[in-house]
Amino acid sequence: MSLLEKIKSLSQAYSGQVVEYRRYLHANPELSYQEFNTVKYVDDKLRSFGIHKIENLATTGLVAEVKGKNPDKKTIALRADMDALPIVEANNVPYKSKNEGVMHACGHDVHTSSLLGTAKILHDLRDQFEGTVRFLFQPGEEKNPGGASYMIRDGALENPRPAGIIGQHVFPLLPAGKIGFREGMYMASADEIYLRVIGKGGHGAAPDLAIDPIVIASHIIIALQQIISRNASPKQPTVLTFGNIIGKGATNIIPDEVNIAGTFRAMNEVWRESGLEKIKKMAESIAEGMGGRCEVDISRGYPYLENNPELTRRLKLAAEEYVGKENVYDIDITLGAEDFAYYSQIIPASFYRLGTSNVEKGIKSYVHTPTFDIDEDALKIGPGLMAWMAVKELELV
Repeated sequence: MSLLEKIKSLSQAYSGQVVEYRRYLHANPELSYQEFNTVKYVDDKLRSFGIHKIENLATTGLVAEVKGKNPDKKTIALRADMDALPIVEANNVPYKSKNEGVMHACGHDVHTSSLLGTAKILHDLRDQFEGTVRFLFQPGEEKNPGGASYMIRDGALENPRPAGIIGQHVFPLLPAGKIGFREGMYMASADEIYLRVIGKGGHGAAPDLAIDPIVIASHIIIALQQIISRNASPKQPTVLTFGNIIGKGATNIIPDEVNIAGTFRAMNEVWRESGLEKIKKMAESIAEGMGGRCEVDISRGYPYLENNPELTRRLKLAAEEYVGKENVYDIDITLGAEDFAYYSQIIPASFYRLGTSNVEKGIKSYVHTPTFDIDEDALKIGPGLMAWMAVKELELV
């Protein structure tokens, strides 16, 4: 039996256990940087497999290693995120969240359980390959500044530095059994924009005695869109969206201030810096010109994600070997963001997509929704696929 056949066989054999891991994690979600029980569960499982080279990083993250023959030859890293979202789950399933108001609505339970399965497979086959596989189970992907930045700070990519890193993410736009890849520029940077527009409150019937922050805020919101339409290159994907506006007045009350919150996305770091500077300057100057002032607070998020073309090309070929060429797709860029991007700024990285939907079973909701779920048949593929990718990368000299 070839190594590929052995990996496929083990992935199939362990799929029931991986589903159990996923259902436990789904029923017991924890928010970003609060994954204390989750990381203990992962640690316990790894030790039960016989993996004992484990180091805790970033408070609620860990790194583990499986060493093959000649372990110093090369190291490849594999990553999963573990945090959940502040969403009330609407699914009526046996593994529904027990933590009211917290839900694995972005598939991090899938990523974690799948990587556990990968670790188990590679530990079983450690005498069948050369090199070392490092497993990164990280906290806080969903919240700035991103758990990946803390993992890097604490040395997850050192001693030795891996030759590359691979990440997997659920993708409800593809059916279970399908895999998606994108070379090069793939996901956007994401910065949070908070504007506090300050005026002078008053009676709605006497606006001349007030400085209306709602009118000022309205002008700011409209004007800032011109940064996207008139300053950004039309060849460069970018977006500015404001999704929250609070002005606590009434029909006849002009409030003292208005608070606005939004997101700025870019796929070029030079434009990102320029855009943020223009947002700040324009918001402040418009408010000042209308008699008020605007306090601008920018919460820096993740950089844009670059999938190393050579690594991604090799992984795509490995996926074609594993699931068949007809099941591997090229996917488009997205202005969604991922803190996996931090890794891609340091070492060759590739972030691919695992198809998880099944329309016939009614499993089609998108991520970050109360009804998100997956076709668990995807977990028959995910662990073995990543194991095969890791082995193929270790074979390269």
